[in-house]
Amino acid sequence: MPLLDRLQRRFGRYAVPNVTVGLILGQVAVYFLAYARPELAEKIALVPARVLEGEIWRPVTFVFAPPLTNPIFAFFFWYLFYLMGTTLEHTWGTFRYNVFLLVGYVATLAASLVVPGQPASVAFLQGSVFLAFAYLYPDFQLLLFFLLPVKIKWLALVQWIGYFLTLVFAPWILRLMVAASLLNFFLFFGRDIAMRVRSGGRRMQEQAGRIKARSKPRHTCTICGITNLSHPDVDFRYCSECDGTPCYCREHLENHQHVSASVPDGQ
Repeated sequence: MPLLDRLQRRFGRYAVPNVTVGLILGQVAVYFLAYARPELAEKIALVPARVLEGEIWRPVTFVFAPPLTNPIFAFFFWYLFYLMGTTLEHTWGTFRYNVFLLVGYVATLAASLVVPGQPASVAFLQGSVFLAFAYLYPDFQLLLFFLLPVKIKWLALVQWIGYFLTLVFAPWILRLMVAASLLNFFLFFGRDIAMRVRSGGRRMQEQAGRIKARSKPRHTCTICGITNLSHPDVDFRYCSECDGTPCYCREHLENHQHVSASVPDGQ
């Protein structure tokens, strides 16, 4: 990505390290504060209509909205987010990881404006981190619920299916959130995916050519027309005395008129 390389050379010094840790700490704090103040989750949610009414903190605070589940599942979610987010940061570098999150964040803000009265969720942005990790490390084995070993690519496939169903059947706000969260994924991996598809297409064409070549007989008797495919137990030979060295089965190799470019033998 030449553009990203140029941006990194110019703005790389402003990259913020350990963004994943900061997001998790903020979500953990809100998660436990919400037990004492249940209205807190609603106060920090991104609702563009409320922002236009003066609640200008919402575009910032909504990224700290925690998963609304029991503590065990919440811990498991944060563990995965930490594992995958820090791995992406180490793989790409801090600046590129910042850009990945920033693109998803801005896209989420823009998508939320289409349906300003509905709350937007940061969960889909975090889901794009999961998809990026699974794309880079498809064979990474995860202990699901710390018990069941499963490769991350299969969990990613389940998420892709869920996103597809969301785009087809869910309310518009959820469709927009999914589309926004996938924007950064395809910006980072779209070119690579397209190259893989083209490469896969060429391999399929080559494989089809090899299969087609294998389906054609290598040897065909000039006299009776049997082939090595129709009669695999028959030996075939080429006559060196005939013009063009035509092929014959064993029976007709010793019992045929030699072919000449001018006049056949015996005439």
